[in-house]
Amino acid sequence: MEQNKRMPLVILAMALGLFMASLDNTIVSASISEVIKDIEGFDKMSWIFTAYMLASTSTMLVFGKMSDLFGRKLFYLIGISLFLIGSALCGTAQNIDQLIAYRVIQGIGSGAIFPISFTIIYSISTDPKQAAKMSGVFAGIFGISSVLGPQIGTWISEASWLGWRWCFYVNVPFGILSIITLLFALKESKSNQKPKVDYLGTILLVSSTVLLLLALEWGGKDYAWDSVQIIGMFSGAAFSIVLFLLVERKAKEPILPLSIFKNKMVLGTSIVVFCQGAIMFSAITYLPILSVAVIGNENSNSVLTPMMFPIMIGAILGGFLCTKVPFRTIMAFSMAVGIFEAYLLGSITHDTAKWTVTLVMITMGLIVLGPLMSVSQNAVAQSVEMKYIGIASSVVGFWRSIGGVIGAAITATIVNNDLKEKMTEFASASKMPVDKIEQLAKPEILMQENVQLPPQVIEFMRDAVETALHHGFILALIAGIIGFLVSLFVGRDRYQMRKSGVNEAA
Repeated sequence: MEQNKRMPLVILAMALGLFMASLDNTIVSASISEVIKDIEGFDKMSWIFTAYMLASTSTMLVFGKMSDLFGRKLFYLIGISLFLIGSALCGTAQNIDQLIAYRVIQGIGSGAIFPISFTIIYSISTDPKQAAKMSGVFAGIFGISSVLGPQIGTWISEASWLGWRWCFYVNVPFGILSIITLLFALKESKSNQKPKVDYLGTILLVSSTVLLLLALEWGGKDYAWDSVQIIGMFSGAAFSIVLFLLVERKAKEPILPLSIFKNKMVLGTSIVVFCQGAIMFSAITYLPILSVAVIGNENSNSVLTPMMFPIMIGAILGGFLCTKVPFRTIMAFSMAVGIFEAYLLGSITHDTAKWTVTLVMITMGLIVLGPLMSVSQNAVAQSVEMKYIGIASSVVGFWRSIGGVIGAAITATIVNNDLKEKMTEFASASKMPVDKIEQLAKPEILMQENVQLPPQVIEFMRDAVETALHHGFILALIAGIIGFLVSLFVGRDRYQMRKSGVNEAA
């Protein structure tokens, strides 16, 4: 069977793997209350997500480079196998510590699935328009999973004949089908040269990423930003990054070839997706609070769902457009609208009409977030040599994740500090006991059912949370401005046929 005849099967395998991995987090989020009821461990609940995020982000670049050296198929199969093993183990967890450990295995596998899926499509396609469009479809899968995940997760976890463990077991059939399909559909040529692995660079990359993400995750929550623990982790991350850069400059086969950032499209796109991540994660983190605590909705679905589905449409549209319109034009337009969207988010109040909020969310997904999902992948893939396409595809996801974590952390600090300050003023004016301030200076209190607080306190807190969120969304506004300015200087390239070396597969 010729490669072009096998192409639909390869696409099917990639789509199944991506759908499975992207569906996982939203399903788990919806089932978390049932998980805690069964195995307890409420105090460690956040680690179910933190462990996954740390493992996925810190290994993403490593898997991208390994796929360049040893083959896309091999490391995709390794990644999806780890994800399946982690999923099966998560379903058997008897306590919270086991579940967290198994989520690490899942996260490592996820770190391979996302970047290598895009790389395989770029590697086997000889038609640039087909590759660009397929990257849009793949990016759109994220939108589908975001919409379906909460509904599927809630239904599975609350069904008496299934239970929350099936939120993990459901991954297994998708993963097995993806593995079997890819084994038979994709053939890769073998390199005669023995690759040299940058072991020291790999260790420094993973350690610096983990230290940085942990400091951002714990700062202002578990430890004060100026505490010894947080300063120590930031210092360790900075030291590791400096050593990493020194090692990479001398390595014969660096885990992250710094030379690719000499290309202004790669560098500029990295900054733009970093800004996109900051906008997206700060919005996803605080829109549920805005929906329930400020607007007064029963849940956050009415706000998040209108944003998630258009992300899929926007990603597919971006894949089509980048074969006709320069990358710079699409990026600049998305970021320009992102600036306006951030301004609107910072002006939503409890009096804002719900249709207005819905329209803001649709525009956010369709224009700001969706198109950049596919356009960024295509822009970077177009701008590097074929031997670097794996690591280049990983760079996009890596910087988006880092931007998201930093954006969410800074937004949280702004919101929490602003709310605490207002509650302190309220406590002083109303002679509220000082020990109550720490308890009430949390926006999630207003999201709880049957809150046992005086009406005047609830009303003040709602107004305080509203103002704090407005200040928090200033970060998204700044990220949009930076992304827009950078996008103007990335170059005038558009997706086109490579002159050579497109097809690595036999």
